[in-house]
Amino acid sequence: MVHHIVMWKFKPEIEEGKKDVLADAMADNLKGLVGKVPGLLTVDFVKHPMNSSTHDVALITTLEKPEDVAAYGIHPEHVKVADTYVRPYVTDRVCLDYED
Repeated sequence: MVHHIVMWKFKPEIEEGKKDVLADAMADNLKGLVGKVPGLLTVDFVKHPMNSSTHDVALITTLEKPEDVAAYGIHPEHVKVADTYVRPYVTDRVCLDYED
């Protein structure tokens, strides 16, 4: 099993009042990829991290095997969601992948 964790900060120009709506859209659409992207088993999304956090939102996914991470990244459904609901609004992306 492989875990793919990504964290982002909202772009500075994103108004505070708009962040919850954007995070909800990110979460709903990323979670909707389960069953559409082969090898993607689970998707969790953190919308309200603790104040001690360095990033605003996080994606936590579980995939079947290491090669599924690369396939997920280029899958057309994932690219469409990322290009529509994530990339236009975030910056400072960090990623951690690990296998257990």
